[in-house]
Amino acid sequence: MENTKEKTRDYLNNLSEELRKSISSLSIEEVEKVANSIIESEKNGGRVHVTGVGKPSYVARYIASLFSSIGTPSYFLDATETIHGSAGQVARGDVVIAISNSGKTTELLKSVNVLNKNGAIVVAVTSNSESELSRLSKYTLVAKVDKEGDDLGLPPRASYLSEIIVLQLLSVYLQYCKELSLGTYSQWHPGGNIGNILENEAK
Repeated sequence: MENTKEKTRDYLNNLSEELRKSISSLSIEEVEKVANSIIESEKNGGRVHVTGVGKPSYVARYIASLFSSIGTPSYFLDATETIHGSAGQVARGDVVIAISNSGKTTELLKSVNVLNKNGAIVVAVTSNSESELSRLSKYTLVAKVDKEGDDLGLPPRASYLSEIIVLQLLSVYLQYCKELSLGTYSQWHPGGNIGNILENEAK
């Protein structure tokens, strides 16, 4: 039991260090380029789609929901279904954010190839800026981690959080660009505790 506690403490320390390095390596300039591309796409009637395979698919669902709640309507795109007809969800000039820690996920790469041919603007979110996913994408946001944090080093833990952080940063940048007010946010989020807080703020 003591060994288990020690290993768990080690994991927390490792995770803290990985996220510290990841955050320090984030590029506001690259975030700005992606944000500008999204805003330009929206001006021309384009939309944002977020995709990933396996655990990154859950990051994609969360980020699509987060973006939509702060004024950038976004849609989850099932990566494995993309090559079976769902590529029709994406129009020429739409922005697709594709998430893969390794940048080598076969199903995702197949989907990105199809989306590129269909005229999408692809943004890679990956730990590996030299990966095939990065090569196939117009922009890359690096969610850099060297270790997942535990002894196995394979279950996505640090990488999962790093992907969320870089995309949250993009969401904040977009929010400030669009000058989102509490009044507007309350129209989109009237429910739950957040809705109650916003209602009280308005009184």
